[in-house]
Amino acid sequence: MNRETLLARLLPSLPNGKILEVHIGLYWTAVLVEVDGVIRCGLSATMGKDAHHSTNEPAIPRAGHLTELSARQLADYIYSLHAPEISIGMAAINALLPPRPDLWVELHSKEVLARLGAGKTVVMVGHFPYVPELRPKVGRLFVLELNPKDEQDLPAEAAPQVIPQADVLAITAMTLLNRTFDELLALRRPGAPMVIVGPSTPLSPLLFEAGAVVLSGAVVENPAAVLRGLKEGANFHQLRHMGVRLVSMTADSGLMGGLR
Repeated sequence: MNRETLLARLLPSLPNGKILEVHIGLYWTAVLVEVDGVIRCGLSATMGKDAHHSTNEPAIPRAGHLTELSARQLADYIYSLHAPEISIGMAAINALLPPRPDLWVELHSKEVLARLGAGKTVVMVGHFPYVPELRPKVGRLFVLELNPKDEQDLPAEAAPQVIPQADVLAITAMTLLNRTFDELLALRRPGAPMVIVGPSTPLSPLLFEAGAVVLSGAVVENPAAVLRGLKEGANFHQLRHMGVRLVSMTADSGLMGGLR
């Protein structure tokens, strides 16, 4: 299942709701919605940090009027050509996805990858802060990064050579935002487990049909505190301590002897 098919199936399945707030922070975008009397908050990485103050073309044409849209209309921004609107769309999707505590397990993605990757070759698309901690816990670790963070990171252009070597493939949810998901998925060796990681990850079982075996994402448990931090420029490490829980879910309970 490619990205467009995934979204075409995911979006109609979402409930509608009232948009309460939209916040675009330095690193993270958040959407606060009310669905059947329950307030939910969804996160997404903020895309498109280039300055637009020197042009008359707005990055968000309906800025100042987003709360006039329905929640489903805001989720449709995932199809936008404007990068910040794509982030808004993903945050809205994550806010609208029905909670699945029956499937969530409090397990950090680094633990998931350490279990799956023990003695194996792990390829990560996206450099996460725990890479140095993960490296000695797996057989081999290759990290592909658009903007390399250290001397061991490989450029994104190396994907065709590196991804087919993966026994375990970890893909950042940013690929669903920047529309590189399909081309990366096409490079995966058949049967290699794929993990989608990052706070932007939609925690929906539909992603298992797209080839993922584990989803490692985030749930906002204290929206007021998280929104306050986000508006003041907090990074994810800070937001996590303000009320974000890291969870994982899988469709295959036997994959690692059971996640629970």
